[in-house]
Amino acid sequence: MKLSRISSGIPGLDKLIESGFKRNSINLIAGEPGSGKTIFAIQFLLEGCKLGEPGIYITFEEKKEKLYEDMITFGWDLAKFEKKGLFRFLEYTPEQVKKVLVEGGGEIDILIEKIKAKRIVIDSITSFSLLYNDELTKKEAALALFDLINKWNCTAVLTSQARSADHQLVMDTALEFEVDSILIMYHSKKKGERIRALEILKMRGTKIPTKTYGVNIGEKGIYITNEIVKF
Repeated sequence: MKLSRISSGIPGLDKLIESGFKRNSINLIAGEPGSGKTIFAIQFLLEGCKLGEPGIYITFEEKKEKLYEDMITFGWDLAKFEKKGLFRFLEYTPEQVKKVLVEGGGEIDILIEKIKAKRIVIDSITSFSLLYNDELTKKEAALALFDLINKWNCTAVLTSQARSADHQLVMDTALEFEVDSILIMYHSKKKGERIRALEILKMRGTKIPTKTYGVNIGEKGIYITNEIVKF
């Protein structure tokens, strides 16, 4: 049976992952600061807006006015999509998300039903993970969150901070074994120059490339190049 796919909205990516993300999957975008994770996440949601798939952006770190202002740089008028009922911005504290887990969805449940959301972003999951002191409780919380996302019938993108050690990114192990896919975004130094790149570490049910590809941030957002990057 052929899996149902949805477009990532990132030029050059879908052709590497059999036409897009699996519908209703949970996808982790892990990367260093400046690698483009938030731009990737917004681009994913805006692709949904264009296709009539409403999306919700949940953040612990971004301020609404600043994010909307920053995205205008790429010609993305988030306020316009919000007025059309296709985009919603939610600024939550990690503690509020913890409460959502206890309540089994709470206000987010209501909003998803109201706008018929099909895509959801949590940017970034790192702040939420820091609420838990040990790997076991962190994993239990991650599983509870993933159960909620699955209940919502949304395709999800979660961003995560990752630290670099000799061009290898160290991620949160409580998350990486439970998600359907992991994409790593690099912002590393090579011969004195900062290089952006993307590696598809895993994607269930998908034949993925083993190479790392160049990433550029242009006037219309992020796109994947044909350049093979070697660190």
